[in-house]
Amino acid sequence: MQRIAVQIGLFLFVAAGLSPASVAAAARPFEIQILAPTGHGVTPAVVVSGALDGQFQSYQFADARHRGGTFWLKLQALAAYPPEGVPVLTIRKGRHLHVTVFADHAGTAVPLVQAAELAGFRGVHDTVLVLPEALRAGQVLYARVEPNGRGAEALAFSTTTLDQALAIGAAHARTIAWTFGALVAMSVAALLIWFVLTDQMFILYAALFSMQALYIAYLSGQGLDWPVLSYARSFSSLAWNVPAALSGAAACLFTREIADLRHFSPRIHRVFGWFAVAFVLLALANLAKFIGLGPMVATFGNVIFLIVAAFTLVTVFMAWRRGNRASGWFLIAWGLLEIFTIATTLSWLLTDSAGVEFLLYFGLPLSMVGAAVLIALGVADRLREQRAALTDAERRAQTDPLTGVLNRRSLLERLEAACSRAQARGLPIAVLFIDLDHFKSINDAHGHPAGDACLAAIIGPIQTELRQSDVVGRYGGEEFVVILSSADIAAARPIAERIVARIGQLRVEGFGKPIGLTCSIGVATSDMLGVWGTQLIARADAAVYAAKNSGRNQVQVAEALAA
Repeated sequence: MQRIAVQIGLFLFVAAGLSPASVAAAARPFEIQILAPTGHGVTPAVVVSGALDGQFQSYQFADARHRGGTFWLKLQALAAYPPEGVPVLTIRKGRHLHVTVFADHAGTAVPLVQAAELAGFRGVHDTVLVLPEALRAGQVLYARVEPNGRGAEALAFSTTTLDQALAIGAAHARTIAWTFGALVAMSVAALLIWFVLTDQMFILYAALFSMQALYIAYLSGQGLDWPVLSYARSFSSLAWNVPAALSGAAACLFTREIADLRHFSPRIHRVFGWFAVAFVLLALANLAKFIGLGPMVATFGNVIFLIVAAFTLVTVFMAWRRGNRASGWFLIAWGLLEIFTIATTLSWLLTDSAGVEFLLYFGLPLSMVGAAVLIALGVADRLREQRAALTDAERRAQTDPLTGVLNRRSLLERLEAACSRAQARGLPIAVLFIDLDHFKSINDAHGHPAGDACLAAIIGPIQTELRQSDVVGRYGGEEFVVILSSADIAAARPIAERIVARIGQLRVEGFGKPIGLTCSIGVATSDMLGVWGTQLIARADAAVYAAKNSGRNQVQVAEALAA
């Protein structure tokens, strides 16, 4: 939702009637006058000679543009400017304005040489012209302004040195290029992850921040000079307004996913869907500028952005309050963008041009990258929660709810896998079939809750004697099966005997007189029997019956059948 935050600031700029040009003009070093209409074309030589100086009048840029056509300006230096370095004249103007500045050199009109063109925000750029010498107080320059089409209506003049202008331009270009690269990289990474996980949240993240990357590239003017992206130069404000609107649509769809609105509030989920449609229509409505409806569309867009901004803030906050950690990350990202947007707005309103440029070229772009990182953390947090929920669901599907050990289906799957590994490696495997003695009597005498407590109580003693690679599961009723990997009869029988001893020491309390427990265990091993899988369980089960017939509370080993 970065565009929403930025749009709030831009809405305030429009409401205040301010622009970068007006800020720069407030500190202009020249007294500027405009040549009155002469009724016929004038040449640079005539203007620069001073023959028409009496016809220059007070200057207002808006009046000059309303008049239309080419016009001449007279720039008279208000003070001397003897810098340490190469002096330059910087013209901040719309890209559609072609400005040529002439100086008088021995009675000849000499155009100033262009040293650089530096991109600026919202269709404005700086043309840097080398001055032939340090400016003297009262020195006059003449500028011919030729409009070519439409664009940002800005025109301001200032002085600096070539080194300073190029250094500032390079710093601005680096920051925007780094921001663009970071946003595109994160978008591509999300897109690649989407191909693997097919979670639509990733493709929405990619769409959101790829549009944000285009938005900041074009809004800053840097993208208009880059390969491929420069093809959008002729679209003027459409180059950043359309990505802004599309990023708003992607942000709405992304918000309802990260806030889990489909389950939290289906109605709000649908509202965000309609907001997304409104943003797509807003992107298409930008074409209305070609029929003179641009201001109306801009006003409508501002209202939509403000409404969605407030609605999203409340929605995400409520989602965070109900325990959605991912929405918390989104809320932090939102706050970061709001802080920098408000700071930029206040700086602009206070005509602090240095502060505005710092926030526009450093604060705002870096806050966008920071927001992308924070939201990526939110996405990761959301995936972590989903994975934990999935793991818990899988665990519940695989385990017995009473005892917490594997259920019968999962136990048999583990046995088949263990047997396959053992056969492939040439290792033995053993199965213990554990049957709790006199379990029906416990249920009859103490009740089924007591029986359940006894079943749960024997798990701890069993697991105490097992290795990390061994598995225990509930086979049914009071019957449990233990899979001992890589165990022959010599290893399996002692384990079974220790389990019998530990269970024999148990006393289950809470149901009247303490309940003593015993168990019978049948042991079946592949090295003695030459069988695998469920056949081992069947042979161990048969051995349990032999143990019970021999008096219970003992271990019985399944023996090979006679040929």
